[in-house]
Amino acid sequence: MALKVETLSLGGVLHVTPSRFGDVRGYFSETYNRAAFAAAGIDRAFIQDNQSLSRDRGVVRGMHFQIPPFAQAKLVRVLRGSVYDVAVDIRRNSPTYGQSVAVTLTAELGNQLFIPDGFAHGFCTLEPDTEVLYKVDAPYSRDHERGLLWNDPALGVRWPIEDAEAVVIERDRGHPRLAGLPEFF
Repeated sequence: MALKVETLSLGGVLHVTPSRFGDVRGYFSETYNRAAFAAAGIDRAFIQDNQSLSRDRGVVRGMHFQIPPFAQAKLVRVLRGSVYDVAVDIRRNSPTYGQSVAVTLTAELGNQLFIPDGFAHGFCTLEPDTEVLYKVDAPYSRDHERGLLWNDPALGVRWPIEDAEAVVIERDRGHPRLAGLPEFF
């Protein structure tokens, strides 16, 4: 398996693009191979796949994370459509605490984003009927689920939509800002 791996500005967040082999029928791509990903620095035992469908452009999901002992690393990719995918470092003693990084993930490119535990994660759909698949290395735990306010100016995220256009559920609108986030990591 051939992988193109780009280390982003936040330690541990990686932009990964698996090779695609095309012909007149379309393409073939090995989207995940544990040994190849481990060799690229992503040595996690993923235990669960999650999939979401967002009907509209401008749906914002996030910024979500789980706290220990159920903290999750994620490997995110788009099956249909595209997203503006964001990770925020919430590791209190990290030199990049509070900083964000964003990558556009598309079904057409087949690129992926690896987000280690200790980061809040969210995305905004760029097209209607966008499907996202992500692998996680710890089970879901409602008691350990937390969030960070998606549009907190302190994060420096340049979302591709205006706040008024965003389709955000009430729960995600109620997450704390970075300044009010307890020390979880």
